[in-house]
Amino acid sequence: MSHQGCPSRVPTEDMRGAAAEFYRANGVPQLVERALNELFFHEPRDVHGYLANYFTNLSAPPRISGLKGREVYDARGQLSIEAEVFCIVCNKEKSMSSAAVSSHFEPMVTSLDRSIMSQERTDHMMTAAQWINGPLKNMLKGQNPCDQSDIDLMLSNFFMARFLEENDVLNKENEESLSPSEAGELSSPRSAETKDNKFVKKGKKSNTSEKPFHPTESPERVLRGSCAIGSVSLAMSQTGANIQGLPLYKYIAALKNRKAPAPFHIPVSLVTLLSCGKTSPGKLSLLEEVILIPKAGQRVKQIITMTRGIQKEMMRIINTSTKAGATQAMLCDSGALAVKYERPEQPLDLITEACCNSGLALGTDIHLALNCAAPELMDCSKGKYEVATGVLKSPDELVDMYRTLITKYPAVVALIDPFRREDIDQWEKLSNMIGDSCSLLSDITFKPKAPPLPGVRGHILKHVHETTVSDLIRITSEHQGSVLMGAACSEPCSDDSLSDIAVGLGLGYVKLGGLSGAERMAKYNRLISIEEEVAQQGILVAKVKHPPPLFTDTPQEQSTTAPTPPSHPHEAASDTATRGEATGQQTMASGSDVKYTYHGHTPDWHTAADDLARYHQQYTSPSSS
Repeated sequence: MSHQGCPSRVPTEDMRGAAAEFYRANGVPQLVERALNELFFHEPRDVHGYLANYFTNLSAPPRISGLKGREVYDARGQLSIEAEVFCIVCNKEKSMSSAAVSSHFEPMVTSLDRSIMSQERTDHMMTAAQWINGPLKNMLKGQNPCDQSDIDLMLSNFFMARFLEENDVLNKENEESLSPSEAGELSSPRSAETKDNKFVKKGKKSNTSEKPFHPTESPERVLRGSCAIGSVSLAMSQTGANIQGLPLYKYIAALKNRKAPAPFHIPVSLVTLLSCGKTSPGKLSLLEEVILIPKAGQRVKQIITMTRGIQKEMMRIINTSTKAGATQAMLCDSGALAVKYERPEQPLDLITEACCNSGLALGTDIHLALNCAAPELMDCSKGKYEVATGVLKSPDELVDMYRTLITKYPAVVALIDPFRREDIDQWEKLSNMIGDSCSLLSDITFKPKAPPLPGVRGHILKHVHETTVSDLIRITSEHQGSVLMGAACSEPCSDDSLSDIAVGLGLGYVKLGGLSGAERMAKYNRLISIEEEVAQQGILVAKVKHPPPLFTDTPQEQSTTAPTPPSHPHEAASDTATRGEATGQQTMASGSDVKYTYHGHTPDWHTAADDLARYHQQYTSPSSS
C-alpha cells in the first residue's frame, strides 16, 4: 500500500501517456517550472513551506460546503442559536467561522409571562436550527462565501417566503375561528378608536386642549427562527474576511465603500452608567439608561478608566447616603447599576456629584444621553405614560417634563425614544423647544423603512434577528447619524463582532452597555485592539470636535445612491424581482459589497477578491505603517 492508502502500481505505457496528457491539460509542467524558478530566485529557508504557499495561492476559490446550526446559551443562560460555516479549501472541508446574533423579545413581567417566553424562545431556536441545518444549508451549498450581498439577498428572500407563508396560515386560522359578525368588528379599526376617544373625552374635564389619543401600532411580529438569518449572514462575513486575510472591520469597510477606505476612526463609546427603568428596584421607570458620552478624541482605554472612576465614586456616594429615601443599587442586564429612585432628577444629581468629586466638568469633559424607552411605558387604557409607579403623564405633559429636565441639566445632549412613534406632534414640539442643545434619537431596528419622525437627528440600530450585514450597511448608509447599539440582554457570550461592524461601517458612536459582564467587556476589548492596530499602521484618525447637538441640525433624509435590493424582511419581496426583471441586470446592494454590475451570471471570484487583496496589501504591509 502507498502512503495515501492506494495500492502501488507499476506504471504502464498507457498510464504514462494518460498522466502526461492530464498534466498537459492542466498546465502542470508550466506551473511546476515557474514554481521552481521562483523558488531558486528567492532561495527561502523553508523550501517546502514556500512551495506549499505558492500552490495554495493557485488553488480554486473556497466554496460553501455546508452549514451547521446548534443551540447555545447566551450571557443570561437563555437558549440562542449559533451558525457555523464550512467550506471546501484545497480539496478539504474546513470550518471557517461561527457566529450568533442577539434575540430580542418583548419584556415579560409575570411568572406566567416568563414561562410562555421560555417556551417561545425554545421554539424559536429549534426552528432556527432546522432552517440552518436544512433549507439554508442546501440553498447556499456551492456559493462563493465572499459574495456577501448575493448571499444576504438569498437569505432575505428565504425569510420573506417564510414570513408570507406564516401570514397566510395565521389569516386562515383567524377567519376560521371568528364568526362573520366578529370578523367584521375586528376588521374595522373604528371601534377601538371610538373607545379610546371616549376615554379621552372623559379625561378632558381639566384640560380642553388635550388631543385625542392615537392607539399604539402593533409591534412587528418576530418570526419564529428569524435569528438564523442574521447568524448565517454574520458568520458568512467572518468567513469572507478569513478567506481574504482581513480583520472583519476592514472587510466590512471594503464592502461598504467598494474600495480601500480612508483612514479609520474609532466610534465614540457610549457607556451606560445607570439604569432607572421598569426593571430597576425604585419607582422611577422613565430613564431606562443614563449614558455617558465621553469627550471626543479620547482612546477607548481612557474612556473606560474615566468611567470606572465615576462609577466607584457613585457607589461611594450611594453607600454613604443617609438622606431620606436612602438609595439602593443592583446590577442590571445592561451591565450598569440599577438604582432605587423616584424622580428623574435623582440619578442626574448623583452623576453630577460624582463628576464634581472626581474633578470632571460635566458638560465639558463628558456629556449625557438618556434612553427613555418611553414606548414601553405607555398605558394605552389611560392614554398616558407611567413615568414612575402611579405617576402618569400625557404626551404633552411629558414634553414639559423633558424641557424642564434639559434646562436644569444642560449636560444632557441626547434623548433616545422619548415618545412612541405615534406621538408625532410631541416629537416635533420637543425638538423645537430643545433642538439647539439636545438631539432626539429613535430606535429604527424594527422599522427601518418607517417615515422619518419630525425633529429626529439620529437613529438607534441593533443587530438582531433577521438583520443581515447588508441590511446594516444599507440602513446606516441611508440614515446618517446611526448609533449601533448592543442589546441589553441575550448577547452572545464571546462574540465581539459588534465592535468590528461599528468600525467598518464608519459610525460616529457605538453603545456597548455598562462595564461589566464578559459579553460586553469582550466588545470593549476588541475595540481597544482595533484602535491599537490601526494606530500602529498609521491609519487612525480621531474626532477633534464634539457636539452638542450630537448629530446634524436637520433630520436625515434617505440617501439617493444606486438602487439596492430590499434586504429588510418586511419589504415586498416582489419588488426585488420586478426591478431585476425590468432592468435585465442585477446590481449589488449599495454599500453592501464590492460593487459590480453583471448580466445573468455571477462575477468571477477573483474579480471581487482583487480589490480586497490590493487593499489588504496597501494597508497591512510593513511600509504602510
